[in-house]
Amino acid sequence: MSSLWHSINNGVKLEILSIKSIELEQEIKKRMFQNINTYVLKCVDLSQPELEYFNSILEHKVIPKKTILLRAGDVCNFEAYVIKGCIREYYIDSNGAEVTLQFAVEDWWVSDITSFQDQKVSNMNIETLEDCELLMLSRESKEQLLAKVPKLERMFRLMIQRHLSVIQSRLFKTITHTGMEKYQEFIKRYPTIPQRAPQHYIASYLGMSPEFLSKLRGRLLKNN
Repeated sequence: MSSLWHSINNGVKLEILSIKSIELEQEIKKRMFQNINTYVLKCVDLSQPELEYFNSILEHKVIPKKTILLRAGDVCNFEAYVIKGCIREYYIDSNGAEVTLQFAVEDWWVSDITSFQDQKVSNMNIETLEDCELLMLSRESKEQLLAKVPKLERMFRLMIQRHLSVIQSRLFKTITHTGMEKYQEFIKRYPTIPQRAPQHYIASYLGMSPEFLSKLRGRLLKNN
């Protein structure tokens, strides 16, 4: 009788542990999708089943620091939402120097849009600067998603519009702004990047030498 009771008691404990494990897994998934769902719902109204389907299509990946996600010469087959981490897009110019095109941090999307959309060879590299946690869509999974939830076309269209707006704004400021104005705009847009990316990457993005950027940062610190 004692052994039977012991066996039943162990069975109940295992069942409780299993329930707790399932609840913990559900809570982790809820936190994982919380920010991206907030992002999506700002762009388009989705029903709960549509939102759950969207989440089910996304592939969760943890990527180590200094990983090349896309190499120039390859075709980009992903669009990635950054849950955590910092990523850099860059190309290599005719002198062999790396030129930073863009940074992506939490709540940003990263991809080579032209290569992804047209399935053409990319001219850029995409590299993680920190250990990153991403939610990724392949070209195939995105097509599957849009076939099932066509309302999401609007979200992706807004993403492209935002990307083009950033490029236009950056081009205009490159021509019309002083070095100090460009750096101040940069830290306004990317307030955490100066603590997360090497200075020469930031200088490359701003189109200036690391030495000149160092002088600007020193001047800002002195004035503040």
